[in-house]
Amino acid sequence: MRVDWVKAMPVTVAATPRATVLFADLRGYTAMAEQLAPAYLANLLDEFFSALTSVVETHDGQVFHTAGDSLMAGFGVSDTRQDGTREALAAGRIMLARFESLRERWLRESHIEAGVGIGIHLGEVALASFGPPGRRVLTLVGDTANVAARLCGRARAGEVLFSCTVAAAVDARSASEPLAFLQLPRYELRGRRAPLDIWCIPARERLEVPSAAVWP
Repeated sequence: MRVDWVKAMPVTVAATPRATVLFADLRGYTAMAEQLAPAYLANLLDEFFSALTSVVETHDGQVFHTAGDSLMAGFGVSDTRQDGTREALAAGRIMLARFESLRERWLRESHIEAGVGIGIHLGEVALASFGPPGRRVLTLVGDTANVAARLCGRARAGEVLFSCTVAAAVDARSASEPLAFLQLPRYELRGRRAPLDIWCIPARERLEVPSAAVWP
């Protein structure tokens, strides 16, 4: 069998000194895919992504990627005066509330359990466009995006985890917000040199723990 390779176009990169990256992931997707007809599942995913995208855009963010059951968004990417942390945290909180109504309806109509977990990190990113002709993708690349994705993976259903860089930017310890932030144990990311101090917009069962503790 012959394979004809199409040469990719040169990568286009624009550095962004500081921006905030948010990942949101649908919990319970594997069970949903097993239990539901593909066409019906596609409708639920469309509802999920539409609801989250609306929240991102309302808070001056931009969705860069959706795949499977996860979404990546950036805040402050094109605004050198703002890093997007407050907007990202506000978006994350509203995503939790917005999804709750979806979760209740999905449970009532389809008897499925679902949730959403969110991770947010602030740092330097590259806004990159790459890929073969006609299929180029604009996305955020770098350690910041990777850490946000890892925090999203660690988040429980119904909570937002965010890094110390986000907390420092919004002065989370003294922020007068309706929903309190909790500091959690330091997060050891495999392959990364130093652990992260992380914070949480908590799920109901979260308990405050000493900041010096380290997760395995």
